[in-house]
Amino acid sequence: MNVAIMGYGVVGSGTAEVLQTNASTISKRLGLTLDIKYILDLRDFPGDKNEDKLTKNFDDILNDESVSIVAEVMGGCNPAFEFTKKLLCAGKSVVTSNKELVATHGAELLKTARENGVNYMFEASVGGGVPIIRPIYQCLCANEIEQFAGIINGTTNFILTKMYKEDMSLEDALKLAQKLGYAEKDPTADICGYDVQRKTCILASLCFGKHIYPDSVPTEGIQNLSLRDVKYAKANGCDIKLLGQAKRFGDKICAFVAPAFVKKDSQLTNVEDVFNGIILRGNMVGEVFFYGAGAGKLPTASAVAADIMDCARHTEKRKDFGWEDSDGSTVVSPKEMPVSYYVRGVGSVAEVKKALSQVNFISLPGAPKNEIAFTTQKQTEKELDEILDSIKDFKLETKVRVFE
Repeated sequence: MNVAIMGYGVVGSGTAEVLQTNASTISKRLGLTLDIKYILDLRDFPGDKNEDKLTKNFDDILNDESVSIVAEVMGGCNPAFEFTKKLLCAGKSVVTSNKELVATHGAELLKTARENGVNYMFEASVGGGVPIIRPIYQCLCANEIEQFAGIINGTTNFILTKMYKEDMSLEDALKLAQKLGYAEKDPTADICGYDVQRKTCILASLCFGKHIYPDSVPTEGIQNLSLRDVKYAKANGCDIKLLGQAKRFGDKICAFVAPAFVKKDSQLTNVEDVFNGIILRGNMVGEVFFYGAGAGKLPTASAVAADIMDCARHTEKRKDFGWEDSDGSTVVSPKEMPVSYYVRGVGSVAEVKKALSQVNFISLPGAPKNEIAFTTQKQTEKELDEILDSIKDFKLETKVRVFE
């Protein structure tokens, strides 16, 4: 069976390596051979072992009826969306690691795949090498998913680990991440939480059956956290993690991305450096935990290759999974959910006590004069903001949810 790869960067070259290195094992498990016929890329790769397969013309793949499955690992929405839709309409299954494309156009592409009797699969789009998409729609399909929370960006988790364990500033930890190749030259998508937002959209859509679009997922990154916030977390028996979360809230869904105080008894506190971890709760199975390498050439490529193999097994009958489109009416703001908060600011302990009767103050040796930090009882963000605004001479510096 002939396959094609669109994009010959880190994941694309990794996918070719997995398919070629493990060709014998893959063939035995499938009962057929997967041959790479085309690799689409605008660049030249002189001397590459796959040089004879390289093409710069998308139509070579689109118009070749012998190509049944295509791996789209280009990234971004343009031209990936146009190419993917044309391939699906031509009766070719497509697999992808492209989280931006799935988060933005997943509902439409899944519908197109259904209409044309082919598959659109995206295991590698969320956890890299961590299996999460397939377990949700296969192993946990008898459950109603109640909620999930995940560390699904290795760059920010590496930075927060360095801040927590080595007292590094955010700026120094970011520079180290860039030096080691964990962070891009422009780290905005990671630091500001947009990468986690896209992955949260995909997981929430799959868990709850309705497309959750990025503009429905309020997103805070780690750019405003200071080393003192991390130290206050440690003093309170917590760690700070950037989490993508979604949960049922009545008959609606609440999905958001934000830093969180995570208590030491949570499995998420043990997810360090560039690793990913996802806690998911089903109404029958209870709590399950997924952990592993969330990025990297071969871990991500192995997930892409697994999807290619799954498509090869289902050429006669497509896999029935995915979600429906939505108009956003099922989404509720996280500001309506009662939670506990960590608050740091400058002001008077007495005034805070007067306004908030039940708080847990956190002491930190060497903290600046008049700086106070505390955790609150559960309340909505709107309620807390109104109280904080009413406190005489109180200047808010940081406010972070406490994860439970």
